[in-house]
Amino acid sequence: MRAAARRIWLLLATVASLGISPVLAADANHGADLARRWCASCHLVTNSQAQASVDVPSFASVARKPDFSPERLAFFLLDPHPKMPNFPLSRTEAADIAAYIGSLRQ
Repeated sequence: MRAAARRIWLLLATVASLGISPVLAADANHGADLARRWCASCHLVTNSQAQASVDVPSFASVARKPDFSPERLAFFLLDPHPKMPNFPLSRTEAADIAAYIGSLRQ
């Protein structure tokens, strides 16, 4: 009985820990939709996209950076940036876009 209780406790602890980071609960599919709508005019957001601005990184190259972190990227997206249009993203939308970019990491 002790081993079973320990397994249940471990399972509950694991499930509870999944809710700590909003990026873990982020929706990469929704992020892909947002990226195609808002980001594709400047960034290559998918492999099938034909063109984008020359001087901005593709989402795949952002994902492959050694120090890439979805959490850090989501916070970055929430701050206005001089080179980027000021899109009023919610925290959920920023986390979704960051999750999508993270899904491109190979």
